[in-house]
Amino acid sequence: MSLILLFISAFGAATLLPLQSEAVLLALLAQAQDSVFVLIVVASIGNVLGSCVNWYLGLRIEHFKNKKWFPVSQKQLSKAQRLYQRYGFWSLLLSWLPIIGDPITLIAGLMKENFYRFLLMVSIAKIGRYLCVYLIFLNVL
Repeated sequence: MSLILLFISAFGAATLLPLQSEAVLLALLAQAQDSVFVLIVVASIGNVLGSCVNWYLGLRIEHFKNKKWFPVSQKQLSKAQRLYQRYGFWSLLLSWLPIIGDPITLIAGLMKENFYRFLLMVSIAKIGRYLCVYLIFLNVL
């Protein structure tokens, strides 16, 4: 059950929902009921899959940009596209960051970033983040 909770929190945290997965991971690391490897793998898979949802939504987002309820102005959308064009797929290495990471994955879809390159860069970023959380956990003990 704890692994399911970790997966759901990591998946949700990678979407545009305001969720936290690091706290769940830290709690499970402290309990030491599951191996560190399994915890990091489950959190990483959930987080990467959540980012893939953002990428897919980005692919489809332009169909809705003229709707009244659309939460982003054309000006903001254009600015985000210009930034992504400037830094390209390398910006996906920042996808682990709070606040800006999730929109970067959405914009990558909007910019029609190659999915496999997207998956590689986001995986590096997300796995790296959870490894850092684990290393910080070790140093706090």
